[in-house]
Parts: sequence; C-alpha cells; structure tokens
Amino acid sequence: MTRQHSIGSWWAIVISLFFATVARAHTIIVYPGWRGNNLYSNGTVEETDGLSVKYASNATGDRDYLYPFGMQWLYPCGGMPMSQNRTKWPVKGGAVSFQPGWFPGHKTALIYINLGIGTVPLNMSLPMLSPFQITGPTVEPYPGTFCMPQVPLPPNITVNVGDNATIQVVEIAKHGAALYNCVDITFAEPEDVEQVTRRNCFNSSHLTAQYIYTVDVDKSAAAHPQMISAGLFLIPLLLVGYFGNLF
Repeated sequence: MTRQHSIGSWWAIVISLFFATVARAHTIIVYPGWRGNNLYSNGTVEETDGLSVKYASNATGDRDYLYPFGMQWLYPCGGMPMSQNRTKWPVKGGAVSFQPGWFPGHKTALIYINLGIGTVPLNMSLPMLSPFQITGPTVEPYPGTFCMPQVPLPPNITVNVGDNATIQVVEIAKHGAALYNCVDITFAEPEDVEQVTRRNCFNSSHLTAQYIYTVDVDKSAAAHPQMISAGLFLIPLLLVGYFGNLF
C-alpha cells in the first residue's frame, strides 16, 4: 500500500518554510503522514461575509473556494477530503509526530489526538491521549518537531489488521480557535509499518509539554492564595519529571 504524503522532518521544514512566505502556515503531521497539503489561504473576511469558507462569485475551478483564515481551521480535517493512499500504522498503536509552530500565536497550545473508525469516519470522537499543552519559544512562527513514540488506541477499542481509520491532530490556540489535520491509516502488523527513526520522530529541545489538570473553583480558593501559589510553583516541576518518563 502506498504511503500517504509521509515526509521526513527535514523535508517538512523545507515545505513549511516555503509556505510560510506564501500562505498562513499552520501544522504538519510529520509521522505517519497527512491527508495532503492544506497550507493554503486566500480571499478576505469581507469577501466571505465573515465565513471560514465560501465559494467565490467568479469561481471556475477547484481552488475557487475562499479560505480567508486558512484551510486548517475547518473541522474535521482542515478542509481535506479522505485520501485514497493510506498509511500503514501499527494495530496496537504507534508513533505520531507533528510540527506545531507554523502559525503566529502558538507559543502555548492545547493538543488533542483523536481517532475516527472506518474508511470515512462519521466523527473523530475517540481520544487516543488525554489533551496536553505544548509550549514553544515565541508567539511568532517557529520550527520544531514534537514526537510521541507510542500513542495507544482509545480505551475499549479493538481493531484488526486491514481495518481503516483516521488519526486527527487538533491544535487549539490560546484564544480557543482550533487547527485540524488528519492522516488516513490502515492498521497493520508492526513489521509492515515504516520504521520510526530520529529523523521522522524526535523532540526539539525548545518545545516542552505539560499535562492538563482541573481544579474546582469556589469561594474557598480566595482564602488560600499562598497555598495556590505554592501549588502552581510545584506542578510544573512535577510535570517535567513525569512527562520526561514518556520519552
């Protein structure tokens, strides 16, 4: 089976640098691949009457839809249809690697990795990991790759070799807007899957990750400012050590 738009991290950086000059660049799934190039934006918000996408009034071809914010803002897969060339991915779970920094304002972002079952999934409602936050070096676009060497299947989900599915990577900016990217996969035995290497799955030194915790907010919180401050100081230290064990 042909591997779907899979690229080494060095090639992804070259592509991203190119599109950063001609479009509003976003995210790229480096491994296991992506549906296709959706690093594309055109038109203006005025032309679409505030919509994320609109058919141009003088449309004559496939690229005549207007995406003033960029294609990747469109759920579920950044405006890209299902791919005919699927990527093989391990039947027990495997690596996912992506580049998060090709859009301004993503010094911090929340990351979701979801699974949709079937050739054309009805939705992407099966979380593969708990959401986590990434922190980059700047609010401006930046290079860098983030790798998770072993992303498991969602809880209570069993698949077989030959089954089709789609992996969705979601990056949520600090203002709540989300970027979507997908890779269409076919589950396979590990020995039949492209090898994971330090070229296609690695963690850049200037990117860090933190788990997300929830805390009840009530009136009692205001009475313990010192306790809260101490807790907020300790949590990042604990997270660094705990998250480091994953890699």
